[in-house]
Amino acid sequence: MAKLRKLTLLALVLGFMGTATADTLDVAPDENAARPTRGMKQDVVESKFGIPQSRDAAIGDPPISRWEYRDFVVFFEYDRVIHAVIKR
Repeated sequence: MAKLRKLTLLALVLGFMGTATADTLDVAPDENAARPTRGMKQDVVESKFGIPQSRDAAIGDPPISRWEYRDFVVFFEYDRVIHAVIKR
Protein backbone atom coordinates (compact mmCIF):
# COMPACT_ATOMS: atom_id res chain seq x y z
CA MET A 1 0.00 0.00 0.00
CA ALA A 2 2.84 2.43 0.81
CA LYS A 3 4.42 1.73 -2.59
CA LEU A 4 1.13 2.59 -4.32
CA ARG A 5 0.93 5.91 -2.40
CA LYS A 6 4.50 6.79 -3.39
CA LEU A 7 3.81 6.02 -7.05
CA THR A 8 0.58 8.04 -6.95
CA LEU A 9 2.36 10.99 -5.33
CA LEU A 10 5.20 10.78 -7.86
CA ALA A 11 2.70 10.70 -10.75
CA LEU A 12 0.91 13.77 -9.37
CA VAL A 13 4.17 15.72 -8.93
CA LEU A 14 5.38 14.84 -12.43
CA GLY A 15 1.96 15.69 -13.85
CA PHE A 16 2.02 19.18 -12.33
CA MET A 17 5.57 19.77 -13.52
CA GLY A 18 4.62 18.87 -17.08
CA THR A 19 1.79 21.41 -17.26
CA ALA A 20 3.91 24.53 -16.64
CA THR A 21 4.96 25.51 -20.14
CA ALA A 22 5.37 28.77 -22.02
CA ASP A 23 5.71 29.79 -25.63
CA THR A 24 8.25 32.31 -26.82
CA LEU A 25 7.18 34.66 -29.56
CA ASP A 26 10.09 36.20 -31.44
CA VAL A 27 8.85 39.14 -33.47
CA ALA A 28 11.00 40.07 -36.43
CA PRO A 29 10.82 43.56 -37.85
CA ASP A 30 8.59 44.00 -40.88
CA GLU A 31 10.97 44.13 -43.83
CA ASN A 32 8.20 45.75 -45.91
CA ALA A 33 7.58 48.56 -43.42
CA ALA A 34 7.55 52.06 -44.86
CA ARG A 35 10.94 53.71 -44.75
CA PRO A 36 12.89 56.13 -46.93
CA THR A 37 14.25 54.85 -50.21
CA ARG A 38 17.67 55.40 -51.74
CA GLY A 39 18.04 58.79 -53.39
CA MET A 40 15.35 60.62 -51.39
CA LYS A 41 16.34 64.13 -50.34
CA GLN A 42 16.39 65.08 -46.66
CA ASP A 43 13.49 67.52 -46.97
CA VAL A 44 11.33 64.81 -48.60
CA VAL A 45 12.23 62.32 -45.83
CA GLU A 46 11.29 64.86 -43.17
CA SER A 47 8.01 65.77 -44.86
CA LYS A 48 7.04 62.13 -45.35
CA PHE A 49 8.26 60.59 -42.06
CA GLY A 50 8.30 63.58 -39.71
CA ILE A 51 11.04 65.05 -37.56
CA PRO A 52 13.61 62.42 -36.51
CA GLN A 53 14.22 61.61 -32.83
CA SER A 54 17.87 62.55 -33.31
CA ARG A 55 20.22 63.81 -35.99
CA ASP A 56 23.96 63.11 -36.05
CA ALA A 57 26.11 65.70 -37.78
CA ALA A 58 27.79 64.80 -41.06
CA ILE A 59 31.30 63.39 -40.79
CA GLY A 60 33.92 62.29 -43.30
CA ASP A 61 34.44 62.92 -46.99
CA PRO A 62 31.95 62.54 -48.55
CA PRO A 63 29.92 63.74 -45.56
CA ILE A 64 27.69 61.01 -44.09
CA SER A 65 24.95 61.96 -41.63
CA ARG A 66 22.44 59.87 -39.74
CA TRP A 67 18.84 60.46 -38.67
CA GLU A 68 17.23 58.17 -36.14
CA TYR A 69 13.50 57.45 -36.12
CA ARG A 70 11.58 55.14 -33.79
CA ASP A 71 11.59 52.14 -36.17
CA PHE A 72 14.50 52.84 -38.50
CA VAL A 73 17.73 54.78 -39.03
CA VAL A 74 18.46 56.74 -42.22
CA PHE A 75 21.96 57.42 -43.56
CA PHE A 76 22.57 60.32 -45.93
CA GLU A 77 25.45 61.22 -48.20
CA TYR A 78 25.26 64.97 -48.59
CA ASP A 79 21.46 65.43 -48.65
CA ARG A 80 20.46 62.10 -50.27
CA VAL A 81 19.46 58.79 -48.63
CA ILE A 82 22.04 56.08 -49.16
CA HIS A 83 20.54 53.52 -46.77
CA ALA A 84 17.62 53.06 -44.35
CA VAL A 85 17.94 50.32 -41.73
CA ILE A 86 15.11 48.82 -39.66
CA LYS A 87 15.86 48.66 -35.93
CA ARG A 88 15.71 45.28 -34.25
